[in-house]
Amino acid sequence: MNIHPNPVVQKRRWLILPVLCISLFMVVVDNLIINVALPTLSRELGASTSGLQWIVDSYSLVFACLLLAFGALGDRLGRKGVMQFGMVAFVACSVWASFAQSTSSLIIARGAMGVGAAAIFPATLAIVIDIFRDPIERAKAIGVWSAVSGVAVAFGPITGGVLLEHFYWGSVFFVNLPVGIIALTLGALLIPSSKDPNPRAIDMKGFILSIAMVGLLVFTVIEAPHQGWMSGRTLLSFVATAALFAIFIRCELKADEPLLDVRVFRNARISAATGSIGAAFFVLFGFTFLVTQYFQFVRGYSTLSSGLHTLPFAFGAGITSPIAARLALKFGTKRVVAHGLLNMSIGLVIIGFSGADVPYWGPVVIGMLFLATGLGLVTSPSTDAVMGSLPAERAGVGSAINDVSREVGGTLGVAISGSVFASLYGPKLGELIANFGMPDEAVAVAKESAGAGFTVAEMAPTPEATEAVRQAVSEAFMHGFHAAVFVGAGVAFVGSLCAWKFLPARNRSS
Repeated sequence: MNIHPNPVVQKRRWLILPVLCISLFMVVVDNLIINVALPTLSRELGASTSGLQWIVDSYSLVFACLLLAFGALGDRLGRKGVMQFGMVAFVACSVWASFAQSTSSLIIARGAMGVGAAAIFPATLAIVIDIFRDPIERAKAIGVWSAVSGVAVAFGPITGGVLLEHFYWGSVFFVNLPVGIIALTLGALLIPSSKDPNPRAIDMKGFILSIAMVGLLVFTVIEAPHQGWMSGRTLLSFVATAALFAIFIRCELKADEPLLDVRVFRNARISAATGSIGAAFFVLFGFTFLVTQYFQFVRGYSTLSSGLHTLPFAFGAGITSPIAARLALKFGTKRVVAHGLLNMSIGLVIIGFSGADVPYWGPVVIGMLFLATGLGLVTSPSTDAVMGSLPAERAGVGSAINDVSREVGGTLGVAISGSVFASLYGPKLGELIANFGMPDEAVAVAKESAGAGFTVAEMAPTPEATEAVRQAVSEAFMHGFHAAVFVGAGVAFVGSLCAWKFLPARNRSS
């Protein structure tokens, strides 16, 4: 029978789901809550564009690198215990981050938070798979899980805006303390213990190689605008990344108990669904990294107003995510996921052709709604496709594969979108203000980030000069912003074509 063998768990399964969703919400919100604070951090900590990228990516990079290991640890040692450990670590490091005094210390604290997040995230989905044994119920539960994940992504900037309006910037991390305590307490009382009955040893070689591979790739992409995309150092780093990837694949194929059984990607359902999730979160994280800066720097919104102006995204994701799984059952995973990625591409194209002063209640809102509905159509059906293709005892690793695709996609989205922006913003600004007679030191500072550019503008000798520099910074920002947006649109469009070609129409359990 498709029910949990423990009658207490079977009876409580719909009570356990909200507890898992609270934990999930906290971890996902922290992926993007920092974005609305980026202009504040640029001013308060003097963070450059590269520094801002690392503040965002240190969390998701560590998160992504450790997901497979913690997914396997959960299967081996017990998912509840690993999740509870992650919650304690996450909350403690959130408090640490809230009192950081410099860009470097905040980057380190955010990375430490990623350790806790990596322990929590795969456990939530693995426990969902364990307690919901009926395929129809499981699809509904995954739909709720995905909906919470999508809404959390959308509410990150809003939550951050509310906190920054009334408290100091560290409050965006300190708020995790009460939420974490609630999730930890309820989890201890309600969540059952579960693990793989035939656990496997941790593949330390694969673990180390995966960290080195992903870490070097992200580091190279973020630093490339400063080193030069065609510089010897950048090219050598890309070659080294490719070599590490090849070594990782070879080691995993030879390992008796691999960290990631790469053979599972021979299953078209798993590989195509994983790629679709990665593409969707590449687009989402890259766009969110820049749009909150656009709202504050270019349009002049406050932190709260900036967060509230992302509300249409929350609205679209909140409505679409819960029904996406049912749409996949009716129309097939292939159609729904491919259409979702196409929606995301359309949304970015609309925004990419919009000027700095385009009406908000027009192209901006329409573009965000396309993005939000597209994300909702991708995540739930793709997640169910991955999890439905693996046995229940491998739920932790299956969850980790799903989560790694999200986090690596998102990490690369911030790294590549931010790097495309930085590669074009600085030179464009230098070109625009070349004849302003500004000191070389001031120009160099202004080219570091949009926040620095607007700060330098305020130091101009006359109001006319201030306005001229501000206009130049705004124009240079939009130049880089549009290029990054079109890169995201291209990734989403290619992802849509791949999903249509390679993703099977139906999940195994459909």
